[in-house]
Amino acid sequence: MPKGQKRDCYEVLGVAHDATAEQVKSAYRKAAMQFHPDRNPGDKHGAEEKFREASEAYSVLSDPQKRSVYDRYGHAGLSSSGMGGGVDSSPFMDFQDILGDLFGFEDLLGGGRRRAGGRARAQRGNDLRYDLTLTFEDAAAGVTTKLRIPRRENCAACNGTGAKAGTGSTTCEACRGRGQLIYQQGFFSVTRTCPTCRGEGRTIREHCTECRGEGRVLHERSIEVRIPAGVDSQTRLRVADEGEPGVNGGPAGDLYVFLEVKEHPFFERRGADLYCTIPLTMAQAALGAVISVPTLQGEHELKIPEGAQTGSIFRLKGRGLPNPQGGKGDLYVNVRVVTPGKLTREQRRIFEELNGVLKAENRPASRGSSFFDKVKDIFG
Repeated sequence: MPKGQKRDCYEVLGVAHDATAEQVKSAYRKAAMQFHPDRNPGDKHGAEEKFREASEAYSVLSDPQKRSVYDRYGHAGLSSSGMGGGVDSSPFMDFQDILGDLFGFEDLLGGGRRRAGGRARAQRGNDLRYDLTLTFEDAAAGVTTKLRIPRRENCAACNGTGAKAGTGSTTCEACRGRGQLIYQQGFFSVTRTCPTCRGEGRTIREHCTECRGEGRVLHERSIEVRIPAGVDSQTRLRVADEGEPGVNGGPAGDLYVFLEVKEHPFFERRGADLYCTIPLTMAQAALGAVISVPTLQGEHELKIPEGAQTGSIFRLKGRGLPNPQGGKGDLYVNVRVVTPGKLTREQRRIFEELNGVLKAENRPASRGSSFFDKVKDIFG
C-alpha cells in the first residue's frame, strides 16, 4: 500500500460492508482489546498505531452520517466534507468504557463512569482534518486563507442538553442515574452501558426540535489560517481548539490542515532548493553569454562561461524557496545546448565554414586552443 494511504475501514475492523452497528461495535471491542498498548508492552508503538487505526475506523462506521459519505466516496469524501478528521485524538478514553462493558473492571475497582451526583465525565472534543491544495506560488510566498469548516457544535436552542426548552431531563429509571446496568455473573459483577439513557444517567422527556435530542447540530464555521512560506506537500498545520467542542465541559479538539502543493511547470523542487533547465544556442555555449534566468523573485542575470556543455549546472545562491525552519534554498540552473533544426542559407554557410574548421582540427580542444578563437571570429 502506498505510504500515507489509509486502509479501508471495513478491512481494519474485519467486518462486511453490510455489518450492523452492533457488529461494528463488537469488532472494535476486539481490536481495542488486542492492540491496546498496555497489553503489548513489547511493541507499544506498533500497537498504538493499530489501536488508533481501529479507533478511526470505528469513529467512521459508528456514525451513520460519516458512514454514508464514506460508503459513497471513501476517505476522500470525508476529507472534502470536513469530516475526514472526525477521529478522537485520544482514543484511549474509549478503552475504559470497553473494559467496563466487557469485564466490569470499574465496579471491581470500586470506580464508576459517572461522578457524584450522576454528572457525566468531561470529554475532549474530536480533532478535525482539512485537506488544502495550494498553488506553487502561494506555498513559496506564504498566504493567509479562510477555511470553511463543517463541525458539530452544541445546539443553541437547548444549550447542548438535547431537551426541549423548559422541559429538562429526569433521572433514568432503568439505571437510576448511574449510566450503567450491573449484572451479577458468578464472582464477577459485569457492567454494561445503560441502553435507555446511553450512559448519561438521565433521560429527556421531550426532545429539542432543532437537534432532535442529539444536543449538537452541524454548523459551518469560517476561520482564518496563516500558511507559512516554503511549505511542501504533506505538511500538517495544527490549529488549536478549532476541532469539535468538548462534551460536558471538556476542552475542544484541534483542527489539522494537511497541505498539498501543486507542481510548478518550470521549476523542480527538492526541499528548499529549486532546479530548472535553460536552453542555450550553440553560439552562446561556445562563446559564453549573459542570459536572463526566471526566478521566484523575478528575472536574474546569469553569466555563462565560454565552452559551456549540456549538463553544466550553475548555482544561484538564495534564489530558491524559503525554509520554514529558517534561511533560503538555492536555484540550480542546468543548461542544455540546442542544435537548430532548420537553417537559413546564411546560417548554413557559417556552419559549413565552422565544419571545415572542425575537420581540420578533429581532436579534443582545450578552452585556450585556436578552435575557440576561430569560432569567435566566425560568430563575432
